[in-house]
Amino acid sequence: MYLSHLITRIAILMSLATLSNTAFAEPLAEALEKGSVKRIVFLGDSITYDGRYVVDFEAWLRTRYPERPFEIINVGLPSETVSGLSEEGHADGKFPRPVVFDRLASVLEKTKSDLIFACYGMNCGIYKPLDEERFARYRDGITRLHDAAVKSGARIVHITPPMYDAKNAPDHVAEYNDVLGKYSEWVLSKRADGWEVADLHGPMTAEFNRRRATDPAFTFTPDGVHPDDAGHWFIAQQLFAYCGDAKAAAAATPDDLLDHKVDALPLLSTRMQLWRNAWLSATGYKHPFVPAGMKLEEAEAAAADLDQEIKDALCDC
Repeated sequence: MYLSHLITRIAILMSLATLSNTAFAEPLAEALEKGSVKRIVFLGDSITYDGRYVVDFEAWLRTRYPERPFEIINVGLPSETVSGLSEEGHADGKFPRPVVFDRLASVLEKTKSDLIFACYGMNCGIYKPLDEERFARYRDGITRLHDAAVKSGARIVHITPPMYDAKNAPDHVAEYNDVLGKYSEWVLSKRADGWEVADLHGPMTAEFNRRRATDPAFTFTPDGVHPDDAGHWFIAQQLFAYCGDAKAAAAATPDDLLDHKVDALPLLSTRMQLWRNAWLSATGYKHPFVPAGMKLEEAEAAAADLDQEIKDALCDC
């Protein structure tokens, strides 16, 4: 009886491992080219909620695949973690950091995404030195997120966290970027288990160090944490590269990517915010200062009007 149970258990685990490693063996670039990916969801903290890199990514999709009906949904939430940790006095004691698992099941069920980009880590170590317990909470959270996404049928690409600039952070932890580096190394190691991982932390830190060496005032993150326009563009470049478009990844600015059709960017940003707020409200969240959005039906109608303006702005005619 025990042997039979053990054999069954091993078979189930092998089946899950096969799913994790082979379900999306097709490179992402090919999936985008064939149109097998349509609905793309971005999960993350305030950096994703800001959404400038999401807008840049959508601009790239619309220009590279103009006939593809992609749907981009940004459900980033400020202050959020996968670790479930929150420092004492967060937000002046008004509320603890939200944790993605309070809303993940709803997000997965309601968005029914084909592809998820997930970027967590910046808040997960709660701006303290490296600690094995906090690190374990991060590893467990990322694994739980990964497994839930795979079980839902979505393809998930993990993005290693952006860099932290201790010099510009008001209450800086000098070694916190090294903490994020350790977190990133672990996520990258999961490639050996078949995970899809886009490295942001390593390239961003290297580029920052290169430019800071000749310009002591240079930063990607004016407050130490949140990227500026150049920082968001750098994030987008790493995603272009991950999706197999080296030419787009080498574009110096969004202006270069869009061939000077930058009038489309404010429209795409308005559309992103409209959908973001509507989807956050539809899927639910715990954050007292994030405004509610309109109903999805209303957002869809408003987005349809914007879509024509965006097409006109990107048109070569």
